[in-house]
Amino acid sequence: MKTFMTTTALALSLATAAAAEGELKIYHWFEYIPQELLDKFAAEYDVEVTMDTFDSNEALLASLKAGRLGEFDVAVPGDYMVKIMGDEGMLDTFEPSELSNFGNIEEQWVDVDFDPGRKSSIPYQWGSTSFSVNKEVYDGPLDSLGLIFSPPEELKGKINVLDTSGETLTLASLYAGIPQCSSDKEQLKKLNEVVQGAKADWASFGSDVAKDVLVSGDAAAGMIWSGFSAKARGEGAPIEYVFPKEGMIVWMDNVVLLKDAPNRDNALKFMNFLLEPENAAAVTNYAQYTAGVKGVAEFLDPEVANSPESNPPADVKGVFVEACPQEVQVMYDAIWTNLKK
Repeated sequence: MKTFMTTTALALSLATAAAAEGELKIYHWFEYIPQELLDKFAAEYDVEVTMDTFDSNEALLASLKAGRLGEFDVAVPGDYMVKIMGDEGMLDTFEPSELSNFGNIEEQWVDVDFDPGRKSSIPYQWGSTSFSVNKEVYDGPLDSLGLIFSPPEELKGKINVLDTSGETLTLASLYAGIPQCSSDKEQLKKLNEVVQGAKADWASFGSDVAKDVLVSGDAAAGMIWSGFSAKARGEGAPIEYVFPKEGMIVWMDNVVLLKDAPNRDNALKFMNFLLEPENAAAVTNYAQYTAGVKGVAEFLDPEVANSPESNPPADVKGVFVEACPQEVQVMYDAIWTNLKK
């Protein structure tokens, strides 16, 4: 993902501040929620909604640390970032009784490691991170992360890589057979050699453009999130999403209640609103991931429900990105900073 923040405020809705009963300020990923759903919430609760966007978990964290905590009511971090933000004291808590739709959360997503019992967050959407390949450029086997980290001639210089250290270094670790959050110097040296050796074959780092470069043909292969790959196919890209034999990343994005939220009541109303099956399905139909909410199936578009990206083979290995201890994270940060030079 980009190393800079997308800071342009998106005025989303709706009624004027003077006419609305209140406000809701959202910090969200780019291109990840339909405008119509925000309009629906604004009208239903007579709330003015504004949203700023970020393009990586790390950018979200950096922005809040830099002074924006207290500016927003809710944010949408990934699983490992929920834990980091909680450990940093950035999250408020709520009781399940404050959300009448709390029972709509699928059981597998209630007692999660990154927020046991869901005290600060609700599930938003989940999916995977892997890569897609243009089949008109490369017609060989599509089964290995080696296509990104040791690419064939057809793909060299035509690869886009996600500009986010957590996911990119995790995929590199899977390829190299190195455990996440390793503090072993030899393993870290090997990880650094893998990414530095592959860098010459990469054309770009970019997350917000990960779909567009595949659609335009500027990239013949690229790391990408499953829903973004499905969108790229829908826009005409002749690509296939790869389920690597070494494994892929599985993630869940979550809506969190931020510490010092200026509009806590409206934040909880919004979180409860997103736990309505029809509303959760509206996000899925737009973003093409999978909701962590019961009862969405009847509201899904068939092409979304049946997309290959959302239906991996039964034997594919998926791992969550781990939140490393700080003393270990600094070593991964050094590898990433050196890679981006």
